[in-house]
Amino acid sequence: MSEELRAAKRERRKAERRWLSTGLTVHKQVYNAAKRHVTRLVQAAKTSFFSTKIMESKSSKQLFNITNQLASRKKPSALPTVYPPVQLPQRFADFFLSKVQTIRHNLDNQAQLVCFGESEEQSVACSLSSFRPVSEDDVRKMILKSSPKSCELDPMPTSLLFECIDEVVPAITHVVNESFLSGTFPSMFKTAIVKPLLKKPSLDQDDLKNYRPVSNLSFRSKVAEKLILSQLSEYLNANQLFSPVQSAYRPNHSTETALVKIVNDLLLALDDGKVSVLTLLDLSAAFDTIDHNILLHRLEHAFGITGTALSWIRSYLSDRDQTVVVNGLKSEPFRLLYGVPQGSVLGPILFVLYIKPLDDIFDRHSLCHHSFADDTQMRNSSSLDQLDTTISAMQECVSDVKSWMTLNRLQLNDGKTEAMLVMSKRASTSGLIPQSMRIGDTDVDFSDLVKNLGVTLDSSLSMHQQVTNTCTAAYIELRRISSICQYLTVDATKTLISAFVLSRLDYCNALLSGVPQYLLDRLQRVQNAAARLTVKASKSDHITPILHSLHWLPVAARIQYKVSSLCYSSLSDSGPEYLSRVLRIYTPSRQLRSSSDNRILCVPSVKTKTFGQRSFSYAGPVIWNKLPYDIRSSQSKTSFKQALKTHLFSTHY
Repeated sequence: MSEELRAAKRERRKAERRWLSTGLTVHKQVYNAAKRHVTRLVQAAKTSFFSTKIMESKSSKQLFNITNQLASRKKPSALPTVYPPVQLPQRFADFFLSKVQTIRHNLDNQAQLVCFGESEEQSVACSLSSFRPVSEDDVRKMILKSSPKSCELDPMPTSLLFECIDEVVPAITHVVNESFLSGTFPSMFKTAIVKPLLKKPSLDQDDLKNYRPVSNLSFRSKVAEKLILSQLSEYLNANQLFSPVQSAYRPNHSTETALVKIVNDLLLALDDGKVSVLTLLDLSAAFDTIDHNILLHRLEHAFGITGTALSWIRSYLSDRDQTVVVNGLKSEPFRLLYGVPQGSVLGPILFVLYIKPLDDIFDRHSLCHHSFADDTQMRNSSSLDQLDTTISAMQECVSDVKSWMTLNRLQLNDGKTEAMLVMSKRASTSGLIPQSMRIGDTDVDFSDLVKNLGVTLDSSLSMHQQVTNTCTAAYIELRRISSICQYLTVDATKTLISAFVLSRLDYCNALLSGVPQYLLDRLQRVQNAAARLTVKASKSDHITPILHSLHWLPVAARIQYKVSSLCYSSLSDSGPEYLSRVLRIYTPSRQLRSSSDNRILCVPSVKTKTFGQRSFSYAGPVIWNKLPYDIRSSQSKTSFKQALKTHLFSTHY
């Protein structure tokens, strides 16, 4: 609301009163002109205000809230309606507490009946006996890198802490270093505010089991945890103590790199005429049932964490209190006897270390497996006539995994575990295909579709359903944005579309290399619609100049960009080891003029275009080798991506 707008509204009101008093046509025309002037000013003010907020947003959540605010959409209630609001906090607290206690009680009883010959944990040669003190510069950098979120437990708003950072950094540094040296986590940091979060919008919001407890911790607590995490990760990486097939909470590892490896192996098995069994294990309250004693024993004997470092982690886990807060109302505090707090910084990496011995079980059964936090999947391939044997081996492995989890106080959810047979359409028409496999005490039917780390995979890996889901979700976002684009500048609209539409087109698009052109055309139509909406063009306008002006690569080029980036990371040893192993540098048998170019990859021989040529181990080298030498030999990932985008842009336009 500017002074110009206020003055215009006063003039509009004067013109309205004059017209109402006289009734003259000329005064009505003056009033209508005043109304149009105010409307233009309001439109300009809204455009300036909301565009500025969008351009200054630092997270997708803020962009989502601004979009809803502009579209006058109220966030749907995600709380139970069957209980009085005043009772909700305590009911949630009692439910969360009883759920974990019930699971732990059942696991304790089952563990007494389990006979499982778990191998003794071997001691490691390396050791981490203490955390080194940090400097004020380390603390300042960590604070400035953190998200400026506040918690009810913070003594001051985080935004205020950022403003007076020079005054508070010495005090925070002193507290953190005293904590590291004494091996004690400050008790004031052990309190958490728990807010129930509905797991999926489609679930029944009146059923408490559909909510997960997310802990909100004080900002100072998270700063201390991040400083510990940096030292702990440095130690684990330097001594190669991470599981090589665990992709969660590690630099340059992601759901996409995990899926690229998994789908690559499945495609190669299909290319070889084999049938694969893919099993996705599901755990119940995995982070909440971890046994502290088992975790501390494993950290000491399997990872070499001893002394004050181990004492600090023991102190971090013990004597933690939680309080459920719903709409400002609080429950009675309750003690966290098991698990690691969800929403914490250290909790996820401690869980990853806790389940690392599972690797030995999968290796013992000669099954390929991969994990992303508590999402564990295993797979095995064989010829069609050996499928029954493969399924039996898979069932035996699941049985051993369940026994290990029971002994380690983790509960495998048999009913929610999914399985799928990955086979060609020709193989699926035979009458030898089993319909289910045994998971624990449950017969799990083989699914035609599974949701794996955000990507929908079908039994023939055609990616048809994944493209359909992507297009549907993208068009929904485009409709939301189109309803408010009248208030946005081109740059603000571009920001929203990049966050909500292009990000969906780019997620795991490396899996789409080599798919039929009609699938890429569907995705390209989504991008074309997004481009026209951004610049407010009509459907009849030619799309190529619009994409060129926005500097957007078309869908096919975006796939090449992603695959090439994964190849560069793998060759420069900054990517996951499991992707580096599927690529091999070409070494000529005799001296050639091109021998000095050590950035050429071997292209493996495959049998089919439908499967083999779509695999990363084939498509990656083919796309990589077509790049100019100066791009392939870039010295940094940043310079590589810049040169790569320039090359692809000039190629496609």
